[in-house]
Amino acid sequence: MRIYFLGIAGTAMGNVALLLRSMGHAVMGCDQAIYPPMSDLLRDADIEVMEGYNAERLQKLNPDLVVVGNAYSRGNCEVEYLLESRSLPYVSLPEILRKLLLHERNNIVVAGTHGKTSTTSIAAYLLEQAGENPGYLIGGVPLDPESGWSVGESGGPFVIEGDEYDSSFFDKRSKFIHYQPHIVILNNLEFDHADIFRDLQDVKRSFSHLIRLVPSNGYLLVNADDENTLSLADIDWTNVLQVGVAKQANLRIQNYATTSGGSRFDLVWKDQLWQHVEWGMTGLFNARNAAMASLAAALISTGHDSLGSFSLEVLSRFRGVKRRQQQRYSSEKLIVLEDFGHHATAIRDSLVAFGDRYPERQIIAAFEPRTNTSRLEAMRGPTIEALKEAHIALIGAVKSSSQSDIEIMDTKSLAEDLRNAGSDAEAFESNDDLYQKLGAICNDSNKPLLVMFFTNGSFGGIIERFVKDCEARSIRA
Repeated sequence: MRIYFLGIAGTAMGNVALLLRSMGHAVMGCDQAIYPPMSDLLRDADIEVMEGYNAERLQKLNPDLVVVGNAYSRGNCEVEYLLESRSLPYVSLPEILRKLLLHERNNIVVAGTHGKTSTTSIAAYLLEQAGENPGYLIGGVPLDPESGWSVGESGGPFVIEGDEYDSSFFDKRSKFIHYQPHIVILNNLEFDHADIFRDLQDVKRSFSHLIRLVPSNGYLLVNADDENTLSLADIDWTNVLQVGVAKQANLRIQNYATTSGGSRFDLVWKDQLWQHVEWGMTGLFNARNAAMASLAAALISTGHDSLGSFSLEVLSRFRGVKRRQQQRYSSEKLIVLEDFGHHATAIRDSLVAFGDRYPERQIIAAFEPRTNTSRLEAMRGPTIEALKEAHIALIGAVKSSSQSDIEIMDTKSLAEDLRNAGSDAEAFESNDDLYQKLGAICNDSNKPLLVMFFTNGSFGGIIERFVKDCEARSIRA
């Protein structure tokens, strides 16, 4: 099949294009901005990538199927051609995955507000190391496994992030509705994606639709410590297992402790020690990610009755995912971490975890309120609770909204609230101003520092600039 991707250069679209190319399909596509590393990966796979959008070009190419990315809507010339001509069939990204791949697999769908990429990576890594030849599709750039995608074996397990964002401009259902789950991991649940969900109840409604798709011989794995996930778990059509530190959890996390190299904890199944884990990830939330992934992988591989025989020893070697608590620079005086965290809860949990890991260091949190949720005035309280865990909070520039019914958070006022709460905080009109301030703080400090960047974007390029500055100073020293 000749498949054309409208918006091929994004991480998700690019990884699916590479996956389908490896299955033998002829793949091509277009995008507005095409940069490494995805441009290099697509080129190396002999996938033709065209720059910009051109309806006449699409007509001449005449592919068998067009995959429309969810970033594209009415007004794009190629979208308008598809709708007007009706000459080419088109689908959303999750729909093509269901039609060409997921319909014949035992799918582990990893869902929740936080931790999807890490949990998906851990489950794929465990199954790969166990020799199960899993397929997987990861929404980030993992260090383990070494690729963000794999076709795996026909009829075998497939691990995929269950994104609750909408599928396309013509299909406003959450992506995960297409993924035909055998196991659903529901790791946590909070209000997010304010551009498509009205409130928490609206988010819950979409997740409940996913849960309805789990077959009677499948499993729903829920966070035993999260009341929002538990509120969706009172069902009788499939097997429900709870994971967490709570006493009622079927798989319990016990004896969690932060260490100088990460953390350690025990996983207890049916009141018996399954595995003692010591690894490089920090935070109880990461221990829960590991527990969820381990349980799902073991259920797929060995089944419920012999689950304890599934080895988790390889977790000690798991290296994580780029931009998830990724260490970018380290010296005696300064450690720099980059984290994809953008929701207040995830930021708070990371700051608490690394405060425990590095109690001797002064923590500087640089936060870019970039998402449609993190920019909202309604997130002021949770953001204060998160950023006050840092010794110094530097708040990046926030974009205004064109929607009159959305109230954007006043970051200057946010910084004032943080100062009133006893924190050292400052908000900036531009990310470049923040960069200059951060450099000055680091130059003047006589204390060991930990700088943590929180953003789901590029932070205006200041992370790369700051890391290069650190490396240059290290060389000169």
